[in-house]
Amino acid sequence: MTTVEQAPPPSMRFRELVFGAARAAAVRAAARLGVADALDDKPMSVEDLAAAVKTQPNTLRRLLRALTCQGVFAERPDGTFVHTEMSRLLREDDPQSLRYIALWCTEPWTWNVWPKLDEAVRSGHNVFEDVYGKEFFDYLNNDAPESAHVFNRAMTTSSEQSARDVAALLDLSGVSSVADIGGGQGQVVASLLEKHPSMHGTLLDLPGVVENADPRLRDGGPLANRVRIVAGDCRKDIPVQADVYIIKNILEWDDNSTRRALANVRKAARPGARVVVIENLVDDTPSMGFTTAMDLLLLLNVGGAKHTRQSMVDRLTDAGLVIGEIRPVNPYLHAFECTTPA
Repeated sequence: MTTVEQAPPPSMRFRELVFGAARAAAVRAAARLGVADALDDKPMSVEDLAAAVKTQPNTLRRLLRALTCQGVFAERPDGTFVHTEMSRLLREDDPQSLRYIALWCTEPWTWNVWPKLDEAVRSGHNVFEDVYGKEFFDYLNNDAPESAHVFNRAMTTSSEQSARDVAALLDLSGVSSVADIGGGQGQVVASLLEKHPSMHGTLLDLPGVVENADPRLRDGGPLANRVRIVAGDCRKDIPVQADVYIIKNILEWDDNSTRRALANVRKAARPGARVVVIENLVDDTPSMGFTTAMDLLLLLNVGGAKHTRQSMVDRLTDAGLVIGEIRPVNPYLHAFECTTPA
């Protein structure tokens, strides 16, 4: 006789929901302790793992028990622990590593602003400045260097992983120049230049960002002779002309900043230039749980927002761009193919 496993009742699901902070904290603890890096391909006892990461065996077992319930690590019948597909994502050497993403989403400041979400919902403004007395990035860069380091590593990891998908998606055959606007350290433009050996590129971002540009783009790098690195703020000016402009994950500020950035692209671009806007959406993606959570975090820290498909269309149309195809890049991102009016 077989039994059909029933879904947990609403009361159980709700109790687990309100303890979501414990799950996030457990992932953060495992990342900071380096548990996934210490656990190799062979099963390990909790005693050996504890010795490797310098913890108490009994408390490490409790941490691992909480994580195995979520599919992060697995316990064998003999009491040893092994990796799962999810726990491997906490390894720093995994090609798809999410270690720094996990740390970034659970940084100390997040625990101080999440409880004030009701205030942000009521006012429609960020609460970060109320808590810390200064703007988010000012605090990050001047008061929290460890958190700034985690942020930079997380953004680099995310960009490296999505850059491959962007390069695979975009057909830039016959394109002679591409500009990555607000492109961070330049992983996207680097991937595009590697794919198209005859193309030239430009990376534009803030001075403190581009000074740490991808080594492939800097002097001595294999792509240095085909790229121009420009320090600037796209909300103020875009002194770049190109056949194709890439704008990825930067239109999440307040509406005024988004409007100015898009207006500057229109001003810089030649008639008929392509503008590819790549964003997370909160209403048209398999990763709704992730994108809606990030949307709330943006509200808390900078007063920004993730877009719906329609809100993105509205902003691009208001900027005078002609929208063509809209298609998924991967489970987390959509690309809006646009052109400037001829």
